[in-house]
Amino acid sequence: MNRFLFCLGATMACTVSIGAAAQTATAPTVHTLSPQDADIAWQKATAKYEPARQAILSRVTEHMNDGPFRDDWVSLQNYRSPAWYDDAKFGIFIHWGVYSVPAFGSEWYPRLMYQQGTPEFAHHVATYGPQSKFGYKDFIPKFKAEHFDPQAWAKLFKDAGARYVVPVAEHHDGFAMYDTKLSEWSAVNMGPHRDVIAELEKAVRADGMHFGVSSHRAEHDWFFDGGRNVDSDVNDPRYAGLYGPAEAHLSKDDQNLTDDWTYVSQAWLDDWLARTAELIDNYHPDLIYFDWWIGHPTFRNTLPKLLAYYYNEGAHRGGVVVNYKLGEFAEGAGTLDVERGQLTGIHSTHWQTDTSISNASWGYIEHDTYKSPKDIIHLLVDVVSKNGNLMLNIGPRADGTIPDGARDVLLAIGGWLKANGDAIYGSKPWRVFGEGPTEVVGGTFQDTKTKPYTAEDFRFTTKPGVLYATELGWPQSGNVVIHSIKASDRVRAVRLLANGQRIEWKQQSDGLHLALPAKPVGDYAYVYRIELAP
Repeated sequence: MNRFLFCLGATMACTVSIGAAAQTATAPTVHTLSPQDADIAWQKATAKYEPARQAILSRVTEHMNDGPFRDDWVSLQNYRSPAWYDDAKFGIFIHWGVYSVPAFGSEWYPRLMYQQGTPEFAHHVATYGPQSKFGYKDFIPKFKAEHFDPQAWAKLFKDAGARYVVPVAEHHDGFAMYDTKLSEWSAVNMGPHRDVIAELEKAVRADGMHFGVSSHRAEHDWFFDGGRNVDSDVNDPRYAGLYGPAEAHLSKDDQNLTDDWTYVSQAWLDDWLARTAELIDNYHPDLIYFDWWIGHPTFRNTLPKLLAYYYNEGAHRGGVVVNYKLGEFAEGAGTLDVERGQLTGIHSTHWQTDTSISNASWGYIEHDTYKSPKDIIHLLVDVVSKNGNLMLNIGPRADGTIPDGARDVLLAIGGWLKANGDAIYGSKPWRVFGEGPTEVVGGTFQDTKTKPYTAEDFRFTTKPGVLYATELGWPQSGNVVIHSIKASDRVRAVRLLANGQRIEWKQQSDGLHLALPAKPVGDYAYVYRIELAP
C-alpha cells in the first residue's frame, strides 16, 4: 500500500493519502506507520538540529575518558557519592512545566489526554475540545510563568532546610525548560520565554545550595503513543519535534524493563545523549536525576558514555551525583534512588528516596492535598538513620507561584530542622538504625503503607562523641526507655537538642531510662543529644 504526505502552505492542513483514500494529517496512524516510519518522521522534524547534535556527540567522544573514569561499567562502579551530598540529607525536587496548565490528574496529563477511556481524555474533550483541534502543544502559550521569582523560590527552599535543589529540566512531554540548541520546543522560545533552569541555577547557588537537574527525556520515545490511536495532532508531522516518535509502548509492567519491547532507534539514543550532555556543558549540575526508563536494555551501551563524561567533568569540582533506580545501572555505578519508598535497614552506600509533598501528583493539579509536616519529618528521620537522603518534590502553578499548602509544609519542616538539624546534617548511621514496634514497608511506591510511628519508635544518628536518638512521638507517661543503648556505650549526659534542656537519665540492664518534661519541646519528633565517653 502506497503512502505519501503533502502540505499546502505553512498554516494549511497536511493530507496523508493511502491508496485512493485521503485523510487529514491528524487521522490515526497506529496502523499506517511502522516504528521505523515514526522514528524517521521525528528525525525529519528535527533534522536542522543535526549539526549541533553531532558537535555535542563529538565532544562527548573526545572527552568522555578525560579523567579517572572510563566508559564501561567496570570502571563506573568506582563511583562514590561526594561528601557534600552525603552530608546534605535533604533536597527539593521541582516538577514544573506545560503540564501545570491543565492542572488535572497528574503530570502525566500530556500522555493520558490522548488515551481513550481515561478521565484525562474525557476532561480534555469536555474542557478544550477534541485532540485534533486542541492538542498538548496548544497549552504552551498558556504557560506564561508570569509570577516566577527564582530568588523567592530559592529563599523558600533554604528556609525549608534544603541543601540541594533539583528542577526537572525536561519531563516526558519533551518540552525543555532550558535553552537547548537541539529543539525549538523550549521555555526560551515559547511560553515563558525564559531560561528557567539558568535562572534557578543562579538563584540556588547564590543562596549556598547545590544545584542539580532531572531528565525524563528517555520516556519521551513513547510517551505520546496514545495519540496514534485517535484523531489527534500527535499524528501531524509538523509537530513531531514536540511529540517525538510516539512509539507504541510495548510493556505490561513498567517495573520489568527486560520485558519491554518498545522500539528505540540509535538516532533516539544519540539525541538523548546529546541533550543530556548539553545540560552538563551549559549548567554544570552537581546532581543529575534520571527517571526509570534509562534502564531499558537499549540504553546500556549509551549510558556509560554519558556517565564517564559527567563523572570526569565533575571530578574537577569535587565529584557529582547521578541517581538511578534499582536495575538501571551496574550496582554501585551511581547513587540508588528508591522512588516513593524506604529501605528496611542501613544501606552500605549512600542512597536517596524521592517523594512528593502532595498526595495525588508530582506536578501541580487543582484541589490536591498535602502530606503533613509530621509525616515528612518522620520519613526524613527514618531515611537519614539508614544512610539516605530525602528529596522532596513540589509542583508550582503554571504562573510560577507555589501553593500555600506546599509552602506551609516546607516552612514547618524548616522550623524543625533549624532546632534539630544537628541530628540530621552531616550525621552518620549508628550500629542500628532504630528500634520500636512500627515496621517500615520497604521498596518503591510503598511510602503510604507504613503505619504511623509511636513514642516507642526511635531513630539513631551519630557524630563524633554524640549519639542522637530521635523519638517519633511523645510519651504520655513522661518516661521512656531506649533499649538499644547499653552500659558499654558509656553515656555521660543527655539533653533535648531543641533547647539544650538537661534530661535526667539512668542506665539499667534493659536500656537507657529517661525522665522527660511534662510537655514536649517543639513538634513532630523529639531529639535527645546523648554524649558518650571516649
